[in-house]
Amino acid sequence: MTPDPPSPRWLTAEQRLAWLDMVRVLTRLPATLEAQLERDAGLTFFEYHVLSMLSEIPGRALRLSRLAQLTSASLSRLSNVVKRLESRDLLRREPDPDDGRASRAVLTDAGLAAVERAAPGHVTTVRELIVDALDETQLHQLHAAHERILDRLDPASSTRPEWLDT
Repeated sequence: MTPDPPSPRWLTAEQRLAWLDMVRVLTRLPATLEAQLERDAGLTFFEYHVLSMLSEIPGRALRLSRLAQLTSASLSRLSNVVKRLESRDLLRREPDPDDGRASRAVLTDAGLAAVERAAPGHVTTVRELIVDALDETQLHQLHAAHERILDRLDPASSTRPEWLDT
């Protein structure tokens, strides 16, 4: 006879409210950021995220597998976006000089210009929706809460860009 599975630890009313509020943010925020970037820059949020990750690193190039990690995307999703961005001359794909079997994405000058055009409107939207809605203490608490959640979701910190540590 197999033992009964443990009963779930149901959420309290306050925990449920916090969770449902987080769900609302997780569903509303991406759509809002996507709409702003599409309207102002002709980019999807994911396209902007890919281009901005590349714009942050010396040489503006990353192995596709690392770029997939940083953007929390499957290689197949990233590959589709890279093809679209290549067709718009915003990036190019080339063999990785450290391992010719792997490919890397390289941000073109046109891609850098696209990020630089999109960034002011994106930052303004992020400020309006999140940063300016919180005081310094709340922003610090939000950051601390995200770090604790990310410790469980991404214990190896594979999605954390190395340049944030410098």
